[in-house]
Amino acid sequence: MVFIATLSLDAKDLKMATTTSTDNTGLLDVLAPIFKKDTGIDLKWVSVGTGNALKLGQNCDVDVLLVHSPQVEKQYIAAGYGIDRKPVMYNDFIVIGDQKYANLFKNKNLKQAFDLIRKDKIKFISRGDKSGTNNREILLWKQTGSIPDKEEWYIQSGQGMLATINIANEQDALTLTDRGTYIKYVSTLKNQKPLAILIEGENELKNFYSVIAVNPKKCKNVDYKNAQKFSTWIRSPKVQSLIENFKINGQILFTPDATSRKAH
Repeated sequence: MVFIATLSLDAKDLKMATTTSTDNTGLLDVLAPIFKKDTGIDLKWVSVGTGNALKLGQNCDVDVLLVHSPQVEKQYIAAGYGIDRKPVMYNDFIVIGDQKYANLFKNKNLKQAFDLIRKDKIKFISRGDKSGTNNREILLWKQTGSIPDKEEWYIQSGQGMLATINIANEQDALTLTDRGTYIKYVSTLKNQKPLAILIEGENELKNFYSVIAVNPKKCKNVDYKNAQKFSTWIRSPKVQSLIENFKINGQILFTPDATSRKAH
C-alpha cells in the first residue's frame, strides 16, 4: 500500500485511517496543516472504506481512526481493537440519480422509495466495499425489505464514492452517497448537469463520524499518546468551528458533533 511505503519513521508522524469522504471533500487537507501548527505532529492518512480502515487498526498499521459506521465501530470496540470512541461530526446520506426520476420519488418515504426501486428494477450502483456508506446502504435494504444482491439491476462497483457516483451517472443508475461527497462531486462539474437528490431527510439517513484510538494493549507500538492528542484536538471548540465553517461553493459539508454525550 502506498500509504505505508510513504510513512515517515519520525515519532512525530501520526498515522490515521479514515473514510474516503473526509479525504475526497478536502477537509483533511485543511485540518492537517493546522494540526501540525498546533501540535508539531504530522498527520499522515490513508482514505479507504470504513471496513478497511478498521482492518488497518486491527493490524496495528495505524494509530487512530476517523470513521462513520456506528454499528461496525461498536463491534470493533467490543472486540478490544479500539478504545476512546468519541463523536466528531455528522452529515447525512442521500440517494441520487438522473433528474428524470425526481417525480417518481416525489413525496415518497424511505420504504416506499426502496420498494419502488425493487418493483421497477431501477439500476442501483452499490459500493460493495464494506465502507460506512455501503454498510448503511445494506442496512437500509434490510430495513425496507431484503438486499437485492442477486438482481441484475443491482451492481457493486467495489470502488470509492466519487468513482461510484460517476459510474451511476454513466449507467443512468441510482446510488447512495454522503452529502459532503455529493457537494464535492457537484463542484467538479463544469457544463455537465449533476445527478439530482432523490431521497433525503429521514433519521435513518443521518451519518455520524467518530474518532477511535487503536488499543495499545493490542498494538504495543501504537502511538496512543498522540492519538489521544488528535482526538482532543479535533473535538476542541476551535476545530469544531473549523469543521462547521468548511464549505464548498458556500455549502456546509459537515456539522460538528463533539458536544454529544456519547458517540452514536
